[in-house]
Amino acid sequence: MRREDVQPMLAKASDRLPEPDLADAAWAAGVETRRRRRRSILIGLIAAVLIAVIAAIGVGLSGDDNSQFIPPITPPSNPEIRAPDGQINGIDFWVAPPSGSERFLDRLETPLGDRLQLPDNVEPLADRPLDRIAAVVLEDRGDRYVPLLLGSDSSWARADVELLPIRTGTPLSSGAVSPDGRIAAFPQPGELVTVDAATAEVFRIKMPARDIRSVSWLPDAQRVLVSGPGVAYRVLVGESGTGEEPLVAIAGAADPSAVTAPFRLDKGAVLRYMVGGQWIVDSALQLPLPVRSWVGQTFSTDSAAARLFVADGLIPAVTTNASQPQVVAAISTLQAQPSRLLVLGDPTVMSSAPPMDRPYVREPGCCAVLGWYDHDTPLFEVRGWVLAWDLNSGRVRRVTELAVAGLAVGPGIRP
Repeated sequence: MRREDVQPMLAKASDRLPEPDLADAAWAAGVETRRRRRRSILIGLIAAVLIAVIAAIGVGLSGDDNSQFIPPITPPSNPEIRAPDGQINGIDFWVAPPSGSERFLDRLETPLGDRLQLPDNVEPLADRPLDRIAAVVLEDRGDRYVPLLLGSDSSWARADVELLPIRTGTPLSSGAVSPDGRIAAFPQPGELVTVDAATAEVFRIKMPARDIRSVSWLPDAQRVLVSGPGVAYRVLVGESGTGEEPLVAIAGAADPSAVTAPFRLDKGAVLRYMVGGQWIVDSALQLPLPVRSWVGQTFSTDSAAARLFVADGLIPAVTTNASQPQVVAAISTLQAQPSRLLVLGDPTVMSSAPPMDRPYVREPGCCAVLGWYDHDTPLFEVRGWVLAWDLNSGRVRRVTELAVAGLAVGPGIRP
């Protein structure tokens, strides 16, 4: 074959081949390069994670203190924590769920059950002693009342005693149950009646004053403060080896419910009870508005005191202002911990709801603090319900629906 014949033959053969698109070729090459680069990055990330895991395991197994190793921490979000609705005078406040919404709140399990009502066929306390009292209610028998005690195991027992009405009506004080959950105390005209839940023993202690309305236990569960308008007494219920007088007159108050220990919220201050029967100012109260009146008793833990007050005017930072403001105040008795406020909100419009579920305006007299479920959860009563306010999360939960006229709670309410 001659050399000059090669070029024409190659040209003729190439005419039968498809002509390549250089742009497509360049795009395909770029895509392939990008895939390889992504694959390399992914492999590198996997390798880095494996190295970190192996290093962490190695640190844990070695037990050496490696202060340079700080694992990445992403704090999980907790949807159950409710942020404060605002601040008043530097104190965080929350607005409570409005009336009519109680039955839709999450429930806190307690021996009180979903609905607290008078039980049928209750056995005598002598036949069914209780370890710890969770609650006390009274059975109305016309001109007499009989105490019914609910134990921490949800069992009921009937005390073998009949109580007379007092000047204000039902002889049941919200501070009736001793801190150890063993004894219930009841104000009576001219006397104090105690019932021991473990032994069924009933004691009657004569008082110098006839108008007795309130009882509040000291933390030692051996002494109880008994009060009427302007008078108060410290009564020794347990035994004393120091020659202590069983009954000592102490400083009283115009409002018998104000006489509580170890703290009381009153007169714009946190007052501390002293052994001699006096109250001294523990700290000043910087509340958002002047207090028109305090309602119910003060209940204390090791670090806080809780009581409800009626504010003298509307709270500017709260939009729910149809009713006179009532506020559950959880005031810290330790400087390192904050105080908190829960404003009882106004009702929502629920005209289509059944009559029993329709909201009402929470006017003064409907509500009061009942005690503490634990150190971070005060319990309070609104009309027809007992609610619990978690100070750490800001959440309000329902405890029970009330089908009884009055209630006193004890430490047996919690596990």
